[in-house]
Amino acid sequence: MAEALDTRHFGLVLYAYRYEHRPVITQAELGRWLDLAQAQVSRLERGTKGPSDLDKLAAWALILDIPEAALWFRLPAQEASKPTRTSRIDFGWFGGPRRSPGESTERREPLSVSSIRETTSTFRSLDNRFGGGHARGMVGSYLADEVAPAMHEHRPGRLQMEFVSAVAELNQLAGWMAYDVGDTLSGRRHLQQALQLCQRVGDRALSAEMLAGMSHQAAHARNGSVSVGLARAARDTAAGTGVAALESEAAVMEAHGLALVRDKRGSIAALQDAEEAFSRADQLEHPAWLAYYDAAYLAAKMAHCLRELGDLRTAERFARRSLEMSAGYDRGKLFNTALLASILADLRELEEACAVGRDALHLGRKLQSARTQIYLQDFAERLRRYRAVPVVAELGEELAAMGVSFDAAPTA
Repeated sequence: MAEALDTRHFGLVLYAYRYEHRPVITQAELGRWLDLAQAQVSRLERGTKGPSDLDKLAAWALILDIPEAALWFRLPAQEASKPTRTSRIDFGWFGGPRRSPGESTERREPLSVSSIRETTSTFRSLDNRFGGGHARGMVGSYLADEVAPAMHEHRPGRLQMEFVSAVAELNQLAGWMAYDVGDTLSGRRHLQQALQLCQRVGDRALSAEMLAGMSHQAAHARNGSVSVGLARAARDTAAGTGVAALESEAAVMEAHGLALVRDKRGSIAALQDAEEAFSRADQLEHPAWLAYYDAAYLAAKMAHCLRELGDLRTAERFARRSLEMSAGYDRGKLFNTALLASILADLRELEEACAVGRDALHLGRKLQSARTQIYLQDFAERLRRYRAVPVVAELGEELAAMGVSFDAAPTA
């Protein structure tokens, strides 16, 4: 990006900006933020000379949050009481003030458990609504600049345990954000770090949650045997914590792993365990980090398992139930919508499959999530054999606009 800025060619800056993000921002998407057509963005990027209208350059720089210090022109002064509103999603690329080399790292007040948890809650909400790419950079900055130095501060026993658990929760969120944008290696490292922190302070419930998350990631990579091993470790760890929803989550993760290795009897037994444990769960007593695990989430996981096992009609029933979800989980709603669409495609119910798939496409336009693409590509793969059918061909054009092809699509 620095090289693009050095050229003083804003078209090249736009190109570098798009490719700094994962998934890459499309020209059409960037154009919506800047009030330009896709073709205009393309011409700006390919032009031998950069645009010279300073008013436009300043407006675009403000929308993209490019700081004046990085530019070759000045930005207009803005009133402090009237912050700029933009139509773009803030990716945190320039977000969060980073300290200059000579700036002191000393904080005025020690970092508290409550402040970490409030910050984690805010970022978790953004992640659920807009995808991991939305605020991942800011989470990384907060971990490195604020939390890591605070880990060396002395606290009395119980407070230290709570502090470490809060840091583990934040690492867990960072791991899921990384995983969501396709950086699986960083995602795994964050969850492993979180697990080590939980184990250090004897937080069994949160340890089980980390193991369940690692099992989920392995299942997403279709590594069934690893997923099963991690899920069983999660079940063992969750036992005796008194958190029935956690026991249910660990059981359904095992069921998914067993479905991937085609152990139908074992998978069904684990699904029954998950249902039984969930029937004992008290939603009001969920830890904050487990608030997402509700009846809709369980139904979605059961639909995944049953689809793997070939029981499409039952999978369809659970997929429909998974859409009865709480507000604020926009990414999860897309996943569950795409899941239902893919099951309907397998059932050859093409009209409804395309209608539901189109709903998923509309949800995906505001999300910065590699998993979004994977779910949509999986749906497209299941429609590929019907691509000559008019309703499917029409949807194919909309899928293509989102970068999704009927060919060579990975499975979600």
